[in-house]
Amino acid sequence: MIIAIDGEASTGKSTQAKKIAKELNFNYRDSGAYYRAITLYLIQNNINSKEDIPQTILDEILIKQVYKDNNLIISLNNEDVSEKIRGYRVSIKVSSYAKKSEIRNFVYKQLRNSAKSNSLVIDGRDIGSVVFKRAFLKLYVDVDVNIRAKRRYKQLIDNGEKSIYLKILKDIKLRDKTDKTRKNSPLVVPKGAKIINNSHTFKKTIAQIRNIIEGIN
Repeated sequence: MIIAIDGEASTGKSTQAKKIAKELNFNYRDSGAYYRAITLYLIQNNINSKEDIPQTILDEILIKQVYKDNNLIISLNNEDVSEKIRGYRVSIKVSSYAKKSEIRNFVYKQLRNSAKSNSLVIDGRDIGSVVFKRAFLKLYVDVDVNIRAKRRYKQLIDNGEKSIYLKILKDIKLRDKTDKTRKNSPLVVPKGAKIINNSHTFKKTIAQIRNIIEGIN
């Protein structure tokens, strides 16, 4: 069984998805973490997003998502990169890499393989519209862009990174535009998706989602 959660950048998709997965005893996959880890690897190896990415390069990448002490650990070739992939350097470049078809197909394969033997909650930008069109439940998380920028600013400050709110707001708006206008799998509200407003507290949002799931069951 698949629960697909889509939405724009910094809408709190991952936080909601983790909580839902825990409540339902499902496994969780953060699709964005795959793209971020790949972006980090390509940046480290001086591979520009304007270049074609050979399959031989992608074959060098091993990404794992596992829980340790209730924390989701993202490993890239056996190195914990959970914090690195959330840094500003990756955040401003991930969309330019993620729009490439060879990278998206690589991630799709990883996600679909994970779903073969597990019930999953997966968040991303094209989970319900492309990767799992027949998901049991599709949700689309909507949040005002100013609220998203404030949340992202706080996240960066909490992680010890210097940040400027107006710059973050500009970057998020640009990323939204990139995600919605890219040629490969643009961000859309998936057909049949329930729209969730996450501008309020996470507690209220979880209550909305719980009511939807109970209504289906």
